[in-house]
Amino acid sequence: MEHEREQTAGIDLPAVWRLLDEREETWISLRRAFHRDPEILFEVNRTAARVAELLTGYGLEVRERVGRHFGKGVVGVLHGGRPGQTILLRADMDALPIREAAASDYRSEHEGAMHACGHDAHMAMLLAAAYGLASCRKRLAGTVLFVFQPAEEGAAPSPTDGVLRSGGRDLVEDGVADEASLAIAFHVWPWLPVGQMAVHRKEAMAASTHFQVVFRGRSGHHGSPHLAADALLMAAHFAVEARSAVSAAVDPLAPVAFAFGKLEAGTVCNAIAESAEVQGTYRTFEEDAVQRIRSLLERCAVACADRFGGTCELRFRMGKALINDGEAVKLALLAGERVFGAERVQVLDQPSMAGEDFAYYLDKAPGAMILIGVRNEERGIVHPLHHPSFDLDERALTLGAKLYVQLVADALAAP
Repeated sequence: MEHEREQTAGIDLPAVWRLLDEREETWISLRRAFHRDPEILFEVNRTAARVAELLTGYGLEVRERVGRHFGKGVVGVLHGGRPGQTILLRADMDALPIREAAASDYRSEHEGAMHACGHDAHMAMLLAAAYGLASCRKRLAGTVLFVFQPAEEGAAPSPTDGVLRSGGRDLVEDGVADEASLAIAFHVWPWLPVGQMAVHRKEAMAASTHFQVVFRGRSGHHGSPHLAADALLMAAHFAVEARSAVSAAVDPLAPVAFAFGKLEAGTVCNAIAESAEVQGTYRTFEEDAVQRIRSLLERCAVACADRFGGTCELRFRMGKALINDGEAVKLALLAGERVFGAERVQVLDQPSMAGEDFAYYLDKAPGAMILIGVRNEERGIVHPLHHPSFDLDERALTLGAKLYVQLVADALAAP
């Protein structure tokens, strides 16, 4: 196996791995710098500029302001010495609006913003891989796209058409994946010990659709409710009725998770609310169920608004299920065995109800999302994603970079 690994695609993999090992502290420092300076959704100007600067320093062709609607993505292009396939590797750049609880020396310097989902580590791994692969570019038979996207954690209304879009959808609509023959992304996974990896056999993550409903009524005095239209009541009825309707409308054997996250209405206790807002998500795997639930929510909102004499406006960020490709999974498992060892690689059959907009890339190219273990119980690194005390074992950074290099070498060596 050692000889086979050394000869993959003609690349001297042990030499590249030594290069990555020698600079392990660099990758850790990069991750910590990103962690200290988190940016949310599409507001990633500092992060994107730093990524572009590093990729340029590694000798890659760099495309900035990528994205049809927001223009906040960065793509590094590594052209190999010979023609071949195009491999797309993706990392996400955005953080979450979470107040960090940890007291580490790399704690977030921005109150109320935190890399609580490991995107700082995703960037460090992919930048390290770019550095390693750039060192052997002449031996590569093909092209590698290092894609850094904003807004994986949510969406914003497009400045051109008002439709809610996530960063992955924005970049894919800009054509970033059009030439790719394979697309790969990693996600740190705090349920796996550091030094292990896993990949879902097929269904990996659910189509996570976000919805926002704004009800409009007429404010009035509590003593004259007949002269007003109570938006709070519209929202309250919608919250109860929508949940009941979804439960009755979907196949009980199909996994569906539906929940509200925000309900806001009114300004004072003794005036009828003129407006109300409800936000939530629903998650499932079948495209027809995604569309059926959307239609149901639209009808339910209109009915609740009409019943109390108001109107409503709905916005959706449509989700897409992340379905791994079978051949990409085989490639991931083989590469994982070479990097981690066969006993530290798992195949998962139970999908996650979390959502990931990497699914949009897989509309354009076969691929897979791979889960990288970052848990270390002895050091208290046990908290789940999106937790204010989330952290990770940084030994995973170099391992992730090596896995990217192995995957690219194996994919470009394939006939």
